[in-house]
Amino acid sequence: MLWLLTHDHLPWLGAGGVTHEPERLYTRWRETLDDGSYPSGDPLWQYPPGAGAALLLPGLLLPRLPYPWAFTALTLAADAAVAAALVRTGLTRHARGDGERSLLGALLWTAGLPLLLHLPLARFDVQVTALAVLALLVVRRLPRLGGALAALGALAKAWPALVLAGTEPGHTTRRAWTSAGITAVTLLALLASLFADALSFVRQQGGRGVQIESLGGTLLSFASHAGWPGRVRYQYGAMELVGPGVGVVAAASLTLTAASFALIVLWRLRVVGATRAATRAAARAAAPQGRWDPALTHDAPLAAVLLLTVTSRVISPQYMIWLLGLSAVCLTLRRSAQRPVALLVVAATAVSALAYPVLYDEVVARTWTGCLVMAVRNGLLVAAAVLSCVRLARLTPGRGDGPHEGPGPASRGAGHAPTATPQGPPPG
Repeated sequence: MLWLLTHDHLPWLGAGGVTHEPERLYTRWRETLDDGSYPSGDPLWQYPPGAGAALLLPGLLLPRLPYPWAFTALTLAADAAVAAALVRTGLTRHARGDGERSLLGALLWTAGLPLLLHLPLARFDVQVTALAVLALLVVRRLPRLGGALAALGALAKAWPALVLAGTEPGHTTRRAWTSAGITAVTLLALLASLFADALSFVRQQGGRGVQIESLGGTLLSFASHAGWPGRVRYQYGAMELVGPGVGVVAAASLTLTAASFALIVLWRLRVVGATRAATRAAARAAAPQGRWDPALTHDAPLAAVLLLTVTSRVISPQYMIWLLGLSAVCLTLRRSAQRPVALLVVAATAVSALAYPVLYDEVVARTWTGCLVMAVRNGLLVAAAVLSCVRLARLTPGRGDGPHEGPGPASRGAGHAPTATPQGPPPG
């Protein structure tokens, strides 16, 4: 990956210009931040305020290195931190009743990230993913720390807030979510006091259209072969489609994103309600209380982020870094139901490298090759999202095979004590 980073000009790497961000764009933003302001006049700035801190850190921690080198060094450090945390977790067995652990998560992260070629070293998504991964790995034991780490990630890119979607109802959720809220508000207030235009990203983000790599963009690209007159234009830092009907596709994507978020909230409410009902039933039967299935803590964030990814107007290739990190966390637990989903994510990651940077000219030109590559990548992501939600539902309390299901009539009639052992599906 480092070698590719220094040979970004090779013909077979396409014309994507992967190293443009740290060499030019991030350097320019860092200079603006050094002057005490967010780049509010730059339409390419579309990130929450915490992203500014992520871009300032390389220069602050490694001031003697050229900024692109310092940025890469910190990215490698974040990558190493994720790998070390996954290895340590994989070597821990039966901690706090979590069940047997596995090193498959560390293997997926280590072998999966290079499938994106050198892209991960030229974006700050590895740093954000590191915060999300660490938050997930510690939230059951140290909910306050897990909540704080999730908030730090969410302030750079909003999606890490979803890593708290599967926290155990009760004191774990209260501590994690309270810590996340306090951390987010405190840091946001601090950044707003130190830098001008801290919330300027909202304006730029709201103006984004349909990026060519998105699901809607893929459909419009195929439509161009049937006579659709739209074209591709560089705007808001991406190649977006413009023309008749694009506004409808963008609105449909936003509607689906909102519906996905509502589905996540409804699932969470159902989990909380079913858990409380199981606790009351166990108390009435004077039986041991059914414990929370740890697989839900890991699996729910992956399903949530997959849903919001496939409905997005963007789906940039660096989104795959997020999904690789969350999939790796799931695979640290043998009981996880997301193993086949992780395989689909890895396959989609490999195809993403073809779409960008290798065949990006074909994608932008909307040739049949470019359209088919994007159709395969996005098709794999849609399949992963659907499968992830289906398998997550099987672990949800309240189902016949859920972790909190009580004994059936036969066992009650035979006088057997209710079991507290989770009865979810076997590992994928």
